[in-house]
Amino acid sequence: MTARPLHIAQISDLHIKSPGRLAYRRVDTARALARCIAELNRFEPAPDLVVISGDLADTPAAAEYEHLLSLLAELKIPVAAIPGNHDSRDLMRAAFPDQLYAAASGALNQRLTLEGLELILLDSSVPGQPYGELDEPSLAWLDATLSASRQRPALLFLHHPPFATGIWHMDAQHLRNADDLAAIVGRHPRVQLIGCGHVHRAALTRFAGAACTICPAPNHAVDLDLSASRPPGFKVEPPAFHLHSWHPGSGFGTVVTHQIPIGDFDGPHPFFDAAGRLID
Repeated sequence: MTARPLHIAQISDLHIKSPGRLAYRRVDTARALARCIAELNRFEPAPDLVVISGDLADTPAAAEYEHLLSLLAELKIPVAAIPGNHDSRDLMRAAFPDQLYAAASGALNQRLTLEGLELILLDSSVPGQPYGELDEPSLAWLDATLSASRQRPALLFLHHPPFATGIWHMDAQHLRNADDLAAIVGRHPRVQLIGCGHVHRAALTRFAGAACTICPAPNHAVDLDLSASRPPGFKVEPPAFHLHSWHPGSGFGTVVTHQIPIGDFDGPHPFFDAAGRLID
């Protein structure tokens, strides 16, 4: 097993449109992704992989995936991607023909290994629907994949969160058969993290004994309306992505998730002067 930490960057909900078009006539998602890519490229140490957890395109259309690929060409880190409810499985297969899909048709599930760590990407998209669901072949594949090892820690990614966030209109679109997923994850304690997208803002809970996070977006954030008093909407908040750092150790090691803001900020500044004294 590797002795060094592994760093998995997660970006989500890119919503790339055709060149020149804005999401909701307001958000330049292509510019937002370009800023995110620049942040990923300059991050030290360089992440070992970037997972894109759905909604790569927006409507979707072939021109959007072409635009996406032109933007991702600047990224210096390998990429693995799964679809969200705004994506097309067929268009994604055409755009990313080298991805390690588990089947030649249907859901775009993937399994990857990085030294001592296993990454499982689940396709929760339902063609033509905003909500998520894992079909029977995907559930069977997940159970078989997790059953193939007892020692290797695993990180699991899917687009739709399997839990309610309290944002009413997003909760109506979450993973509908979360209980089926929980039954499988609960049998396999090597699942150390479940990383999701879809909600465009960071959240954390536990699900079937594992940490479960939602990744923020590089563009716009869903309005945090916990009172159900406003119509569905979004805000342009500081963009960010997640960095999941897996540290090898006893058992399945430890996963620490960092939220990385996108942009240029003042600092870093020293805490101590040249003599080692705390600056006061």
